[in-house]
Amino acid sequence: MSLTLKELSLLLGVLSEEATRTQTFEALGYNLNRHFSKPDYFKVGTTLVLLLQNNDLLSHATQRLAAIYLLFDMYKNELSTHPFASVFVHILNPPMNHKDQENRFYWAIPHISAQEKYFLSTILTSLSKELFKKTAPQILEMDPTNLQAIDVSGVHLSLVERQSELPSTAKTSIPCILPDRDYIHATAEQQTPNAKLIHAEVQKQTTDALLTEPGAAVERCLKPEFIQLAPPLHSATDELVWMNPSVESHEIAWDYNMCTTQSADTEVRRLMAKAFKSALSLPQQEGLLGAIKKDPKLVYHIGLTPAKLPVLVENNPLVAIDVLLKLMSSSQITEYFNVLVNMEMSLHSMEVVNRLTTVVDLPSEFIHLYISNCITTCEQIKEKYMQSRLVRLVCVFLQSLIRNKIIDVKDIFIEVQAFCIEFSRIREAAGLFRLLRTLDGGNGDQANSAPSK
Repeated sequence: MSLTLKELSLLLGVLSEEATRTQTFEALGYNLNRHFSKPDYFKVGTTLVLLLQNNDLLSHATQRLAAIYLLFDMYKNELSTHPFASVFVHILNPPMNHKDQENRFYWAIPHISAQEKYFLSTILTSLSKELFKKTAPQILEMDPTNLQAIDVSGVHLSLVERQSELPSTAKTSIPCILPDRDYIHATAEQQTPNAKLIHAEVQKQTTDALLTEPGAAVERCLKPEFIQLAPPLHSATDELVWMNPSVESHEIAWDYNMCTTQSADTEVRRLMAKAFKSALSLPQQEGLLGAIKKDPKLVYHIGLTPAKLPVLVENNPLVAIDVLLKLMSSSQITEYFNVLVNMEMSLHSMEVVNRLTTVVDLPSEFIHLYISNCITTCEQIKEKYMQSRLVRLVCVFLQSLIRNKIIDVKDIFIEVQAFCIEFSRIREAAGLFRLLRTLDGGNGDQANSAPSK
């Protein structure tokens, strides 16, 4: 994973000597974010680390300080999981040869000044954001004697813990790039203007080759080869017996229950799908109801929903009754009741409701709502023959509810009495009216007497 030539040019533009001398750290961070998005941060950070490791590629102190800030700024909100935490550990506590400082490891980031260390310690501990509004020269020109010591032990500990989580192979590898030590030890006064121009051109070519070509040096490192002894071969003396069976005769073990439940489920779903479209034959209806009786939980897997209940009631009312009885403990039973109450009134719907009322205790508000729906339907029909037929059905239905004491006459007396008077020409309505008068014990005297038919 390396930068393209264009991306490297943009990064080096942000880190140019002129930019790092004149622009604030905030401006440098803004320019970097303008050219690169978060998915590019890791390869940008890897490039910055390589530049920091080689003074001959990033020679000016302002550029080095800017690179340290940009490395921090890209993951400033994720410091605990900063992918380059080890870089800050090395900067704050640089590895050093026991003999002297000059013979430090060549791959380590060069030692930074007291001003740079103060700047890094400050931004890591978030003690002051005012430093972001300064330029790199302003930081480097600070008087080191006036700089207050900052305790970074807590941050350092968290970074070390983060580094300890890395695998051993990652912590023991070293970059395979050797810096130009002759240039590092040469001072600016020792270099002629012509030598500076030549070096600048060579520096650019070297940087482009190292960081942009396929198999870039940012991905190359030297790692120790971990050699392990091959494990001994396992002697399988008691395994894979089935390859050399000792038993001469074998019997087939057949599971007679295999696929039985699945086949039954498939057949029940097939019959149920047909029940939604047309009336089932008597054998089909018996087979469906027998399977549901054998396994009541099948009702939850046969494809019935509240929206499909009306077609099932009209095509196969007996199946609808049995299924609804099995669903009485379901959390959706109220939805099924609401659909049944509001569906178009018919002989089959009244048959289903009447059967349910004789088997289970239905909510009284459900029964009253269904009665009101039946009465409203009768009143709205214009065709006389159909109206008379439905009125007879409703009257027979209501007489059945009253005689079986499923409903309290007092709760429906006024509404049903008005219904009977409106259709008093129909014999069943007159009979229902007389039944109401008998049960109410004369409380209906306030209404007009209905003629006998």
